[in-house]
Amino acid sequence: MTTTTVASFEIKYHQYLDANGKPTKDIPEFAKDMNTMRQLYRDMYKLRVFDAKAYALQRTGKMGTYPASLGQEAIGIGYGDAMTKEDVLIPYYRSTGGLLKHGVTMEEILLYWGGDEAGSNYSVAKDDFPICVPIANQIIHASGVAKAIQMRKQKRAVVTEIGEGGTSEGDFYEGVNVAGIWNLGAVFFINNNQWAISVPTEIQTACETYAQKAIAAGVEGIQVDGNDIIAVREVANYALEKARNGGGPTVIEAITYRLCDHTTADDASRYDDPKVKEDAWKNEPLVRLRKYLEKNKAWSDEDEEKMKEEVAKEVEAAVKAYDEAPKPRPEEMFDHLYAELPELTKPQREAAIKRGAK
Repeated sequence: MTTTTVASFEIKYHQYLDANGKPTKDIPEFAKDMNTMRQLYRDMYKLRVFDAKAYALQRTGKMGTYPASLGQEAIGIGYGDAMTKEDVLIPYYRSTGGLLKHGVTMEEILLYWGGDEAGSNYSVAKDDFPICVPIANQIIHASGVAKAIQMRKQKRAVVTEIGEGGTSEGDFYEGVNVAGIWNLGAVFFINNNQWAISVPTEIQTACETYAQKAIAAGVEGIQVDGNDIIAVREVANYALEKARNGGGPTVIEAITYRLCDHTTADDASRYDDPKVKEDAWKNEPLVRLRKYLEKNKAWSDEDEEKMKEEVAKEVEAAVKAYDEAPKPRPEEMFDHLYAELPELTKPQREAAIKRGAK
């Protein structure tokens, strides 16, 4: 039998900083600006402190289940920094970094996880979607929003994020497929943190990479070191510029490691390998960027202490505002869902008011 190769594909991997903060190739221009890099370091640190505080609030009964981003901070902060105010973020439950960078406040995020619908009524990022907890639904939403932007002939990009386990859901394939068919301006970030709750990569997929799942949809797939904030920021900027200018969608797999539980409802010690996690701590994004800054004489112990004090105050102020926010009334679940309440739903709202008054 004679055969002919009709198509071939490749997945390119991007990294600029190794685990020791040493450049592996020429650094992009933005990363040569130490003020920019100092800010990115501060942003990642603030996300880490905020996550720790959210965990504490959940543990003390002041908030609901919460998913942290420990060890994965470079992903959301990286793509969030590359977004413009006109771009739209369709977040999933671990997109806190992207939300913060795109203008959503810490108080609003706490309100959401505290069960208050007002937390999704963003004061700044008005077009961004509420946090999506159902697995992979946000991929469909992102393609829908990108189609609306395309029909309006606007130069805006849509960004969404998903865990690597979520790429096994039908919604992932459907959303990416239609983005490819319609050449939509969407960027799909895969947070490959090695765990789909307790399911490891080796029994999650037979693919060599998650990025190659884009190929079947005719979409460009890229792999990036998800612990390298420079690489994430650079690849995100490339994909976003492409999306805004009619170049179509991109799937980006960011390789990282989840150094925390899946959520506050999980206990990763039941399935995680302590040795693997110990090694992962040596590769995490904050240490890597700090080493890069120190090598460029752009960070000191004094800078570190000052940052810690400032961030602690910012996070505490957000928690205080969350604690002091008026408790939501039962009927608000209807008010935040409908612009005009359907007739069949009005009795339910009235019943909620009566129950709340008891």
